[in-house]
Amino acid sequence: MKGIILAGGAGTRLYPLTLVTSKQLLPVYDKPMIYYPLSTLMLAGIRDILIISTPEDTQRFRNLLGDGSQFGIRLLYETQPSPDGLAQAFIIGEEFIGNDSCAMILGDNIFYGNGFGRMLQNARKNAEEKNRSSVFAYYVADPERFGIVDFDEKGRALHLEEKPAEPKSHYAVTGLYFYPPGISSRAHLVTPSYRGELEITSINQMYLADSLLDVQILGRGFAWLDTGTMDTLLDASEFVRMIEQRQSIMISAPEEIAYKNKWITKDKLLKSAEKYGKSPYGAHLRAVAEGKVRY
Repeated sequence: MKGIILAGGAGTRLYPLTLVTSKQLLPVYDKPMIYYPLSTLMLAGIRDILIISTPEDTQRFRNLLGDGSQFGIRLLYETQPSPDGLAQAFIIGEEFIGNDSCAMILGDNIFYGNGFGRMLQNARKNAEEKNRSSVFAYYVADPERFGIVDFDEKGRALHLEEKPAEPKSHYAVTGLYFYPPGISSRAHLVTPSYRGELEITSINQMYLADSLLDVQILGRGFAWLDTGTMDTLLDASEFVRMIEQRQSIMISAPEEIAYKNKWITKDKLLKSAEKYGKSPYGAHLRAVAEGKVRY
């Protein structure tokens, strides 16, 4: 399976913070925002990842993440000249995806919860072995801001709608999607919405119409954070700080995931720790290498 992180957009709701840098390079407590979606794809076992960003910001991501070898993965980069919708990512990444299945995550989405890794692995197998797509739904208080899914009395998805004026449910489709081979061909069939964008909801509706869409609800014990505004960016930092300090764990450390999965050696992990110097993040990686971190 291939992976895509869509890290484009101007981030205008975060001005002036994003006047000279990408939103996904801003800090969420102790690490750059993009470390979180990158870790999510790695938890799904995905090691071949394309980062799509703006022409101005792509080199900044390359400067931060390089070719991905320090994480035991391969990173490639493409540009999105203008933000013409989420579904455009599968057209931009068509050659990268090839005949493989693909997972995409938005660069400003953060997920946390016990057992989330197993859910990701199941969604991957669903795409690779059963030719089915998977999305994740989360209860929100303001559904008119999101793509919404409503269910029948048996919990089966009935319909999806993008930012409805009169939402039929409070379940938002999060920015994480798993698709079987052929996703780029479906993306080419999407026509611009009234907003002038190629909507990801249109693709999901195609799979739903073909009875090939599974919707996993992230219920109690899970957190989904969309860091697109000043308040939600601060909320995400406070959430990460609270979990890490109270539970003495690190959320979304790509090098730790790579080491746990045996994608990198202890020596490479220690080399990364040295790069981060005396920061708490570097200290955490050293503790991982020394076997002092609990799981």
